[in-house]
Amino acid sequence: MRDILGGKDPQVLAARDMIVAVDPDILLLTKFDFDLGSHALGAFADTLRASGSDYPYIFSTIPNSGRPTGLDLDRNGWLGDARDAQGYGDFSGQGGMALLSKFEIDTKAARDFSTFLWRDLPGARLPDWPGESPDQATGIDIQRLSSVAHWDVPVKLADGTSLHLLAYHATTPAFDGPEDRNGLRNHDETMFWLHYLDGALPWAPPDGAFVILGDANLDPTDGDGEIQAINTLLKDPRIQDPRPKSMGAVEASNNQGGANQTHRGDPALDTADWKDTDGPGNLRVDYVLPSKDLTVLDAGVFWPASDDQYAPLLSGRDPGISWHGLVWVDITR
Repeated sequence: MRDILGGKDPQVLAARDMIVAVDPDILLLTKFDFDLGSHALGAFADTLRASGSDYPYIFSTIPNSGRPTGLDLDRNGWLGDARDAQGYGDFSGQGGMALLSKFEIDTKAARDFSTFLWRDLPGARLPDWPGESPDQATGIDIQRLSSVAHWDVPVKLADGTSLHLLAYHATTPAFDGPEDRNGLRNHDETMFWLHYLDGALPWAPPDGAFVILGDANLDPTDGDGEIQAINTLLKDPRIQDPRPKSMGAVEASNNQGGANQTHRGDPALDTADWKDTDGPGNLRVDYVLPSKDLTVLDAGVFWPASDDQYAPLLSGRDPGISWHGLVWVDITR
């Protein structure tokens, strides 16, 4: 809040300028800390409005990230670590999600699935801790599936219909041990949407058009993780993949080398610019996936090449502003 209201913080200003350059009608932000009353989110919306992108409707709920459990979920002998929370975080609300929209958000009809227990997902792939059976492991009776959140948030369109925004931010599939806690959870966080669309969860699937959007933290070809999850989602007949691309990602992959030289996927599809030495390199981990009943007009990733007029906006993005480019898709009926 202090940095937003101060008007001089380079991260806030860079995020503002990138968003204004694309000016999407509906925007999902990840890694945006939650506060009661969404005061910081409101202040950021005011900053965007003053720069020409007006979002009169905002939505956020308290995430699982940083939410304490009182248990030693990472089995390191200490309580209260960031990895002991429902989702990784040093304090409750750290790194949450936020929606901003130029269309009215139907907050009364919004669904927050963040309390859904991991073990209750059909076919849940639970970690195998040494000496503990997965169905009786420490904390399994309170461990939520969402490391941050899963939402179904309808926005009201001009024709009187609603567009359902199925938003989430999955955990990284790395930084764990042989039990593969993060990798398995990341897999199931993406699979949640297919079970939801199948009507296999306690909630009815969305009635009408939808868009799955967010950070899956999973590349279809390269990097760590159970890649079959994102590939199954991308190939589902109810969903279309616009395959957003950028010239900047291709240029970055060629110039940075390192892990990028071993990748098999199309570098034009990359959305995240991670470390190329002692890191995974650049990967496609962020998605905007419309339902098949919508028409895709255009798509891309805000990752301009060095000769683009917007290239200066990327200055300091890696990692001071964000590892990720802004993924956008234009849709119509």
